[in-house]
Amino acid sequence: MLDGATFTVPAGAVTAVIGPNGSGKSTLLYLLAGLLDPVTAESAGDTQPVVEVLGATPGSRRDQVALVLQTTEVAEHLPLTVQEAVAMGRYAHRGMFALPRRRDRRENRVAVTAAMERMEVADLANRQLDELSGGQRQRVFVAQGLAQQADLLLLDEPVTGLDMVSRQRILNVVAEEAARGVAVVMTTHDLNEAAAADHVLLLSEGTVVSGPPDEVLVPDVLRRAYAGRLLVVGTDHTVVVDDPHHGHAH
Repeated sequence: MLDGATFTVPAGAVTAVIGPNGSGKSTLLYLLAGLLDPVTAESAGDTQPVVEVLGATPGSRRDQVALVLQTTEVAEHLPLTVQEAVAMGRYAHRGMFALPRRRDRRENRVAVTAAMERMEVADLANRQLDELSGGQRQRVFVAQGLAQQADLLLLDEPVTGLDMVSRQRILNVVAEEAARGVAVVMTTHDLNEAAAADHVLLLSEGTVVSGPPDEVLVPDVLRRAYAGRLLVVGTDHTVVVDDPHHGHAH
């Protein structure tokens, strides 16, 4: 899907991944998380990985890669509290079934508590996930990603359709994670969100345009990516994507 594309995701920055529906935004996150196997390239008889994540092949450093999916529904048959859901972010360090040592239990407790407080869901710790609103639930799953304390944080449309409070809390934490050196990659349909990022990956028909927002989010580049779905209107040259899933940007 991204054959021949070359790009680097910078550390200590927020990278927004945008592009038309079906361009591979979520697939890219799964690839970086090691949930999909990358195609390998052959060179001089040797096969070489075409993707590196934190200096290694995807999936080999899963304890340092946190993936947060867009979660809108929780199965009623899954009795899980907020604290239990956030604590699952610690499984990557020792595994789901490994018995934690006393030091591990202390570190886990500190990490989980800190993540819930940052996402302002600590007061919901004993609530069941299916009792929460969509915004609260999404903040819980972002807290789960934070609890992992990873070097690469991947978020799939983390604020789409959320209330203003949840949206702003998540975006604030995303900025804080980048400021402390984490590489943050988030997919979005909103060009305004992409414009506020440090770096942009624009995916379209197997190609990637990579760079600062003021180099990628320009009419000529967007027009090629979105074809006839892009309009430039008004004296302020507002860019509008004629797609119900996309926002607009100046």
